[in-house]
Amino acid sequence: MSESPPSLHPRKKPVQPRAVETYACMLEAAAQVIEQYGVGAFNTNVVAERAGVSIGSLYQYFPGKDALLIALMRREKERFGKDAAAALEASDGRAALVHLVGAAVRHQFERPELARLLDVEEARPEAEREVKAASNYRELLRATLDRPDLPPQPDPEVATDHLAALVRLLVDDAGARGESDTARLERRVLGAMLGYLNA
Repeated sequence: MSESPPSLHPRKKPVQPRAVETYACMLEAAAQVIEQYGVGAFNTNVVAERAGVSIGSLYQYFPGKDALLIALMRREKERFGKDAAAALEASDGRAALVHLVGAAVRHQFERPELARLLDVEEARPEAEREVKAASNYRELLRATLDRPDLPPQPDPEVATDHLAALVRLLVDDAGARGESDTARLERRVLGAMLGYLNA
């Protein structure tokens, strides 16, 4: 009889302020370990030591390293989503697109090594399923396409998927190549999006 794989979900969510702080500390320690040593050296013992907590304390929240990694991915996606959500306040569609592009670039380049390594991990089917719901980027992009100053699309759902893929491809590729001129990258991505919309 084979053992079931460890859960990808945290055992519990922190409620008390001190527990919330400890949980956040463990996630940040996980991020630092990945940045410094890579995913290959990432394990619960190293993270617990970096966070200054016992391995027992870490296991109160995470059943294993995969659950910890998924929680870190969700944290990063949620931060990205909060930044991107400001596009809803933009005065018009073009300004909303500018903000959405900027959010994607900021997400990739604020901590480029972390973003690059998590991108690779997120491509795993089990990880993709777990973190997909943590990002609202597609919904924000879909709402933006309904703005009256942007060209109407024959199939807005398909256009949304294409544009989301375009942003991800261009920004991830720039991150993988170590590009540093983020303003130029933002102009290039926005130009590609506008070119698609006007095609």
